[in-house]
Amino acid sequence: MRLLYFLLKYILKIPLWIYYPRMKNVNKPKKRFARTIFASNHSASFMDPLVVAATQPSIVFFMTRSDVFTPLLKPILWASHMFPIYRQQDGEDTKAKNEKVFQKCYRVLNYGRSLLIFSEGFTDDVFIRRLKPVKKGAVRIGFGALEKQNWKKTIYIQAVGANYAHPNHLGSDLVISNSEPICLNNYKAAYLRDPNKTIHDLTMEVERRMRAQITDVRNKKWAPLHEMIMRITRRGMHVTDTNKNIPLLKRWEYSKELAHWINENENAQEEKLIALKTSLQTYFDELKRLNVKENDLYHVCSRSWSKWRDRTFLILLFPIMVLGMLSNYLPYIFIKRFVERSFRRRVFWGSVKMMLGVVATGLFNLIFLFGGYYWVYASWSFWLLYYFFIVPLSGVIAYNWFLRLNQLRRRSSVQKNSGDYSVFTEREKLMKKIEESIPVA
Repeated sequence: MRLLYFLLKYILKIPLWIYYPRMKNVNKPKKRFARTIFASNHSASFMDPLVVAATQPSIVFFMTRSDVFTPLLKPILWASHMFPIYRQQDGEDTKAKNEKVFQKCYRVLNYGRSLLIFSEGFTDDVFIRRLKPVKKGAVRIGFGALEKQNWKKTIYIQAVGANYAHPNHLGSDLVISNSEPICLNNYKAAYLRDPNKTIHDLTMEVERRMRAQITDVRNKKWAPLHEMIMRITRRGMHVTDTNKNIPLLKRWEYSKELAHWINENENAQEEKLIALKTSLQTYFDELKRLNVKENDLYHVCSRSWSKWRDRTFLILLFPIMVLGMLSNYLPYIFIKRFVERSFRRRVFWGSVKMMLGVVATGLFNLIFLFGGYYWVYASWSFWLLYYFFIVPLSGVIAYNWFLRLNQLRRRSSVQKNSGDYSVFTEREKLMKKIEESIPVA
């Protein structure tokens, strides 16, 4: 295990916990030396390798796009257990270059380490809860490694699903789910008889198992319907419009079952689904026109929101908010502006902000660490506690303080005008319609 990988694997647990405070790992692998190829979906670009590797005990090496291996980054990526994978658009000798990388992958598996491969090959620009076609590379590498070892060691392939409420939303939910592993050695006879068919069949099996680990809306046109139903029912994994009193795994199961029901009934009940989608879209368009958020409308009109609870939160945590602003605001605003100007694809924003934010905040707060020790109170234990725990915790509290302040303003406005919001009556009608037409509990 290389030193930088070791440090990242454990240091990243803190920012990931901040970014995804409600996080579950289902059927978590137990072995550090697993000799397993983890084949994962790829819904959130750079965030996927961070969350999967940090939550799995196994020591993993990554396959990533070759164009990020610049002279400056190459040593860092090497130390982080990353291998380049070359595509046709990367120039000539793609096959020969990839063959050299595959030889490295074989050695990794031979020494008991694992590989993490994102089998879809690309990420959607807009976050969609679906699985794109799975490529054959993971299975090919597995059998290649077995041939290299003369079938003497045991190699597994395991499907992994990363499920986000939203990958770029601080305070979101995350479920990592692992299928039962497939022992590739069990397919030796089939592979020797017909390698291409065996690779194809096993890739289809990996894809089937991966679908079972995630919310998979097979037809993209129904993705907005799936999302709007989750928002109205508040039972799924939407980032804001959800009932967080329902356990995360139960909301994840609802999200999967809802997608499965839509997939199974999209042809037989297409007219009803189109009508429901139109009604829901009209409702959310009206909320947008009124400049009202669905979550605020629900809590105010269902009388589940307390103005005094928000005010108490703001008053009591005001001092910590000030401390969080002093230690986090400048690096946060600098990184936020830099990332949003530098990366056109929003799918990169969350992971890059998190990684650069950790570095920038750490460097910035060295001022307080050393200044505090030499000019205020000469105790390293006190200032290290401040540096590693108080700084990130106060930053999270400051972020949530401003969210709560904006929430108080919005909901006070909704409460003031609630008598004029006949749209809430329409919401109740839609909820009843969903319960009657879609039998997903």
